[in-house]
Amino acid sequence: MNDKTSLGLEENVEAALSYVGIFVTGIIILALEKESEFVRFHALQSTITFLGLIILGAIFSVIPIIGWIFNTIITVVAVIAWILGIIKAYQGEKFKFPIAGDLAESWLPKVNI
Repeated sequence: MNDKTSLGLEENVEAALSYVGIFVTGIIILALEKESEFVRFHALQSTITFLGLIILGAIFSVIPIIGWIFNTIITVVAVIAWILGIIKAYQGEKFKFPIAGDLAESWLPKVNI
């Protein structure tokens, strides 16, 4: 997997970068990358995963005690997903997160930013 992308980077490097800035780099790379389906998949998965986790965290943060516990769990899951996403993308794997991976795969043909 040493193919170059439309941005001139290697696919695995650009895919890994889509996770580095959580959903922000995911959106940016999704908007800029026009050729590599591998990179676009990881960028969309990053966006869906981290926006979803941030929204869940915001919802749970307003619930006293139990919400804080769930928010801590969500934070741990987000850090693990962040590290796993970077590593798997850099290794050239199309690793799918639960729910977000299937959504990204099904939405990808429809997403043209």
